[in-house]
Amino acid sequence: MTLTRLLNAWQTEPSIADCIAARQTEPARQPQYTPFPEGLNPALIEALKAKGISALYTHQYATWEHVHQGRNIIVVTSTASGKTLCYNLPVLNYLYRHAEGRALYLFPTKALAQDQFSTLQEITQGASFPYPRDSQSSQKQPLSPIPIAIYDGDTPASARPAIRKQARLLITNPDMLHMGILPHHTAWSEFLRNLHFIVIDELHIYRGVFGSHVANVLRRLKRLTRFYGSHPQFILTSATIANPIELAQKLIEEDVVLVDNDGSARGPRHFLIYNPPIVNQELGLRRSALIESVRLAEDLLAYDIQTILFGRSRRSVELILTYLTQKTAPTPKPHPKVNQIEKSLIRGYRSGYLPEERRKIEQGLRSGAVRLVVATNALELGVDIGGMGASLLVGYPGTIAATRQQAGRAGRGQEPSVAILVATANPLDQFLAHHPDYFFGQSPEQALINPDNPLILLAHLRCAVFELPFEENEAFGKLESTQVHEFLEFLRSSQILHYSQGRYYWMADNYPAEGVSLRSASPNHILLQNQTNGSTSTIGQVDYESAPWMVHPGAVYIHEGRTFLVENLDLEQYLATLREVDLDYYTEPITETTIQLLEKYAESDVRGATKAQGEIKVTTQLVGFRKIRWFTHEVLGIEEINLPPTELLTTAYWLSLSDDTVNQIRERGLWRNDPNQYGPNWGTQRDLARARDAYRCQVCGAPETGRAHDVHHKIPFRFFKDEHGTPDFIRANMLDNLVTLCPACHRRAETGVYVRSGLAGLAYAIAHLAPLFLMCDRNDIGIHSDPQSNLSLGRPTIILYDRIPAGIGLSQKIYESHDLLLSRVHELIATCECSDGCPSCVGPGGENGLGGKPETLAILSLITPTPL
Repeated sequence: MTLTRLLNAWQTEPSIADCIAARQTEPARQPQYTPFPEGLNPALIEALKAKGISALYTHQYATWEHVHQGRNIIVVTSTASGKTLCYNLPVLNYLYRHAEGRALYLFPTKALAQDQFSTLQEITQGASFPYPRDSQSSQKQPLSPIPIAIYDGDTPASARPAIRKQARLLITNPDMLHMGILPHHTAWSEFLRNLHFIVIDELHIYRGVFGSHVANVLRRLKRLTRFYGSHPQFILTSATIANPIELAQKLIEEDVVLVDNDGSARGPRHFLIYNPPIVNQELGLRRSALIESVRLAEDLLAYDIQTILFGRSRRSVELILTYLTQKTAPTPKPHPKVNQIEKSLIRGYRSGYLPEERRKIEQGLRSGAVRLVVATNALELGVDIGGMGASLLVGYPGTIAATRQQAGRAGRGQEPSVAILVATANPLDQFLAHHPDYFFGQSPEQALINPDNPLILLAHLRCAVFELPFEENEAFGKLESTQVHEFLEFLRSSQILHYSQGRYYWMADNYPAEGVSLRSASPNHILLQNQTNGSTSTIGQVDYESAPWMVHPGAVYIHEGRTFLVENLDLEQYLATLREVDLDYYTEPITETTIQLLEKYAESDVRGATKAQGEIKVTTQLVGFRKIRWFTHEVLGIEEINLPPTELLTTAYWLSLSDDTVNQIRERGLWRNDPNQYGPNWGTQRDLARARDAYRCQVCGAPETGRAHDVHHKIPFRFFKDEHGTPDFIRANMLDNLVTLCPACHRRAETGVYVRSGLAGLAYAIAHLAPLFLMCDRNDIGIHSDPQSNLSLGRPTIILYDRIPAGIGLSQKIYESHDLLLSRVHELIATCECSDGCPSCVGPGGENGLGGKPETLAILSLITPTPL
């Protein structure tokens, strides 16, 4: 009833009600029960009854039946629906009945592993009681507990030999399986020989580069289990995604059966999409989502509704905590009752906290002592924290699956709950705020992996040969032996392998798994060294490809809430030097990109354009970076930098406008990609300006050295037109409108008066909306627009490419989703409240520049499959 009163209060408060873009209420759902199945160990039945469980949900029973028929299972049901019991029951039942049986549980995080360990201990300890083993005997015998152990990076070295020898149910993570178990499989021979079940929880996490690596780790694991004579059965669980069967089958390379008939109970669930109010109509600027979230959190606290608030970053978590506990947030209407809330009832939860502190916070949430927790996605997964009354999401988490996971943390039993998504200015957030039906409908996201990515595959083939010699005609998972042979021959030519009598043997000195990170496609990393106050310490690492734009000299790098300034980057020594500082800005790299076509895989004519997909080479040169003030996003300055160019061989999708489309837009006066024709007096005026300025840059003072300086229009040339709309070059080229600038300063000046073209605006919107279809991060996709692209014989082209060497299938999926993607982009831009472009649609124009919204809509009207 308290929640109902708050929702009613929000509905009658105009400053909040007017911002609620959409609401949906899922009615309460009654549970669907099935009696315990025959064959379930009586001890387990008693243990479940002791926990208040007297029957199974229908999806738990269905899983039991499929498992007992020997099938691999993927369970996809809602958060807090009892997926854990789906695998614990058949696994524990088997281990109780088969004294030599073994099971392996894989969790993506250590916190989940610890949580599941506690759950298993509760069940098995409850099952360790006297009961008659023989139905004809009245004498009861004790049931021995099953040895269960966690084996990860935190496991003491002294405990590991005993775990390898005694554990029958092993809980670990993919990274430890990759580095600590498979390379030492001889010490695990008994475990692998009797391995019957492999449980993989949170399947949707295993996508992109990480999922592609894990698929190869499982190839190696199955290769070793075959060697030892076992063929384990898989049980997987996942949040809602569009392709759970496809992802599961690609990950384990076996057939699976889907269980999604959710029989769990739940109370009514309210979901609100809250769009902060516009504070500048012309520019389309909205009030900060972070500040609005603090305001809503204060109301939830005042009504004593236990709440979990999800921030997008560690920094936002710490800021929200500061605002809530120190009352420094400029909230429009601070709630007076919040002052009664003790600070100890508001806690943070993110990486960087000590494990003991995390366990304490989790216990406080379960007991209700902690009333509000501000967390990163560390609490998104199934860590047992009970059910909250409310879940508050500051910004769209990036995928509908993650949104549902975070929203699903609210809801305890059959009590009502609310989840609130506070939209940011990001185009994806704004699209969902204006098209809530798309969000509330079936998830369109495809979780993609590519286990055969050459760099990833080659890394794991090295590991596999180290673990066990390869037969000459041996396959590797679904990869045929002929393809494997080519890779092995390449490694042999590199003198890493030795071939003898039909087998390939490892001959290098190094330990290959140590050089392979499951989180990156590249084996090379840049170490980050903190040199503050005369001491040196390593605080982390970044992959080699990301280093130039993440840790270039002058970059601001944030680690565990601390701010560091990068002083030096040595790509040859794989080392970046940083110093801890206190700054009020972050940095954004400025790059110049050229793209070369290597091979075209597919091409098709579409409305007003041509779409294509293929392999490209992306050459990127970092030329400078912007300093941007936190929260206000004010550009404080631009600095020049010069690092060696980087090359990326990857796959891409590109969209090339037809000549007819360009001509139609040009006739409307909306084509801004043609080069400026500065008029017949330009050469003379340009030379006069340089001479007047003594051939020196008028910003930095640099003299001309070999190359003539540029001459820049203070007011853009295209702003000068006569009454007929014809360019007025006389006024535009007057000397008082011209200034001499060196190339670096000219680049900065052009950034300040940038006129966004329709082509660039369309590229901006497509790049931000594509993750809605790909279940990937925005940074996984590269974007480039070129008015005269060599990929399409000089036609205007937009290029989206995988930022991962050799690609993992993102561009191919965009190619396949072309029609739907363009339709959604058109909807986003057409319904945006701004007048001429903003960060929520086509991107902001520069100061004194144009946003490009009419131009972008003009292009879309001619190329969208079903125009508005």
